[in-house]
Amino acid sequence: MPQLTSVERIFRALDLKEPDVVPHFEFLIHQKVRDVILPGATYEDFIESMDLDAAAVFDKTAWSYETLDAAKNIARDQWGGVVRFTSEDIAHPIEPCIKSEGELDSYVPPDPDPSWRYERLKRLVKAFKGQRAIIATVTDVFDVARESLLGDVVYFKAIITNPELVDRANDIVLNYHLGYLRNCIDVGADIIVVTGDFATTQGPMVSPKHTARFIIPPLKKLVEYARSRGVRVIKHTDGNIWKIFDLIVETGINGIHPIDPEAGMDIGEAKVKYGDRVCLAGNIDCGPLLSWGTEGEVRQEVKDCIRKAGAGGGLICMSSNSIHSAVKPENYVAMVKAIREYGKYPLSLA
Repeated sequence: MPQLTSVERIFRALDLKEPDVVPHFEFLIHQKVRDVILPGATYEDFIESMDLDAAAVFDKTAWSYETLDAAKNIARDQWGGVVRFTSEDIAHPIEPCIKSEGELDSYVPPDPDPSWRYERLKRLVKAFKGQRAIIATVTDVFDVARESLLGDVVYFKAIITNPELVDRANDIVLNYHLGYLRNCIDVGADIIVVTGDFATTQGPMVSPKHTARFIIPPLKKLVEYARSRGVRVIKHTDGNIWKIFDLIVETGINGIHPIDPEAGMDIGEAKVKYGDRVCLAGNIDCGPLLSWGTEGEVRQEVKDCIRKAGAGGGLICMSSNSIHSAVKPENYVAMVKAIREYGKYPLSLA
């Protein structure tokens, strides 16, 4: 097969076809790691230097925040929830916005249309469109409604005692997300990644029955809209999702990430069960392996991942979550080099 462009390579993988080489990219690569590998480089320069197959914009960088306590790095996000920023890229929720059901009657959601939200995406489109895939992420409705609006305790209790409250919160977030996706696609996004976890290492946060009732329908609407615009969709969720894997695939997603190894998810088993229905994106352990392992161990893990899940295409080899600040830069470089070395089709990793 002739060499493909990066965007062609990812599209073929998501369409369950063999590309020329197993694709690779990451949703998030921490600045600390990037600076060690390529000091002083912009994100765009880093993508070029590492020859990654996609460039991504994380949607929370397009949220607005109001500082509440600068000394403690505490802010109010655009939904009204209180969060704390740490050394990582994503803030941690502290307190939800809605204190009583009646507050939803007068709640004013954020506006997805201000042009400033899309400036980073526009830069990536200008730099890479047609050569590397342009990825826009959107945080799952479940995550935003549960963390920023209602809070975990209220959301989970309401699933049983007040399902209308959950539906109302979900709809508020979904309407914003549909507008945000429309704008991202208009700007030039090729792929949408829906982030936000459905499971812990032990299993789904919500029973399969209630996952089907409350969590899957908003996701399906996002997928249906994106695909109606000709845009492919990847769903990210950490945790052990075996019990709800079918439900997620049935939304029409093109890919699923990361087949979490620390939650007992084996990508070879996922390939056997679902490889003819969905592209698998993962699952190089970003915990102990990429943080503390050796370069040789990383190379072996990449080889094993490609051997288990690369046959026939339908694999994007990447970390099991993100390249966070604790990842050893040399391990990330070793991972990328190993993917390019071992991932050439036709594969020869018996």
